[in-house]
Amino acid sequence: MVAPEHKRVSTRATGVVGIAILSSRILGLIREQIFAGLFGAGKYLDAFLMAFRLPNLLRDLFAESAWRLANKVATLTAVFMSVVTLLGIVFAPQLVDLLTWWSWSPDKTALTVLLTRIMWPFMLLVSLAALVMGMLNAKHVFGPPAMASSYFNLGSIIGGVGIGWWLDPHFGARSLTGLAVGTLIGGMWQLTAQFPSLRRVGYKYRADFQWRDQGVRAVLILMAPAIIAASAVQVNVLINSGFAASLGNGPVSWLNIAFRLMQLPLGIFGVAIGTVTLPLVSKSAAVGNIDEFRSILASGMRLAFLLTIPSAIGLAMLASPIISVIYQHGRFTAEMTRQTGGALQFYAIGLVAYSALKVLTPAFYAIGKRNTPMIVSFFAIGTNLFLNWLFTFRLGWGHRGLAFSTSIVATINFLLLYALMWRQTRGLESRRLFAGLAKICLAGLLLALICWLANYWWLDGWEHLRFFEKLFGLFATILVSAAVFFGVAFLLRVDEVRDVFDLVKRKTRRSGV
Repeated sequence: MVAPEHKRVSTRATGVVGIAILSSRILGLIREQIFAGLFGAGKYLDAFLMAFRLPNLLRDLFAESAWRLANKVATLTAVFMSVVTLLGIVFAPQLVDLLTWWSWSPDKTALTVLLTRIMWPFMLLVSLAALVMGMLNAKHVFGPPAMASSYFNLGSIIGGVGIGWWLDPHFGARSLTGLAVGTLIGGMWQLTAQFPSLRRVGYKYRADFQWRDQGVRAVLILMAPAIIAASAVQVNVLINSGFAASLGNGPVSWLNIAFRLMQLPLGIFGVAIGTVTLPLVSKSAAVGNIDEFRSILASGMRLAFLLTIPSAIGLAMLASPIISVIYQHGRFTAEMTRQTGGALQFYAIGLVAYSALKVLTPAFYAIGKRNTPMIVSFFAIGTNLFLNWLFTFRLGWGHRGLAFSTSIVATINFLLLYALMWRQTRGLESRRLFAGLAKICLAGLLLALICWLANYWWLDGWEHLRFFEKLFGLFATILVSAAVFFGVAFLLRVDEVRDVFDLVKRKTRRSGV
């Protein structure tokens, strides 16, 4: 039986956010494609990515948690992040050494420290941008905030490449300074692009330093578990970065590029579904309607499974041709493609769990179980450390072991949180969920067969194919695979596919086609 419309996650709203995020992710791919082509996946790109990772550590720790804010908390956030920014610039050498486990050469470390100091203010800018995004989402404004990161990518590409070329037309080490400055330009654009939408919902910022307020205290108390949970995630980032840095020149870049590709469907589908689902489950939880809460959450996870299972299969089976088409230009060689493709195959294993976590984790905060994700995330630290050691050093899988460990940890996190939420809500429409999952997996088998045939017949020799031959073969494979997957899912009566077909049918009728 199909759930009533008000108990389902809006496919249309998810589509709006998904399109906005798609634009950002594509621009992000173009940004990294340009950087990889200019510098290759080696020493210089390693230094830039590691320097960019440092401000992102604390950005993820604080910015993504603060979303119900007014002037007092906005002022507090700006002041706090400014202090952290200054401290980061001062202690950049120590932070770089910590992140790389003191394993890099002096010249590579010095370059990374310089780039870190230039880019560290990015943390302040993007923290404020995330704060504004949260305020707009709370007002059910999703599109403009989701588009904001597109401006970051545009600013990074235009400003970074332009200034980099001006500093060094041959794009050596000196031009990396231009890329770092471009990151700041992009961060400022990402923040200011959201201001018009903020004004339209009636918000006007006024500095307010009166922080001895019950509302501020309540927000900080609500944020604390999420910040602690995020700190556990960042510990895992530090661990992974140290392992990757100790493997020599290249692994940091290979893993970063592979993770970026994995984040493309994650951002389009997982983040979009999570963004639309959160206000709905929060409203249901607030009025105590546990049946509606359960139904909305289950619907969101089913939609996440539907969209990310075919994505995971495609990324895993077509990893090297995809990376070759996107990145293998300029100084990015075929060997770099193979190494990055190996990482992508293992990252793809965890894509479904990552996407489902984007839907499931915020639901715990909606029902007041803020400590649960925090406890589970701490368990993940030990698991991640052990698996990294096992796969990378003991079994000798190198950087591929780090990607595999990341996927396993994400899967374990999802299974634990799902079991805990199932117990909390006395069921999550599990029978319907697993029935839908079985249908999706059946359709996925046919998709995998098409990808295998494509690899066997015309993409197997991707190293020797010309660019347009690879592009055509890859595009045809993806098009046929998607058509077969969703066609079979429709015939198997997967509800979410039928929702999309109904939406397209209504749009077609309205347009008079």
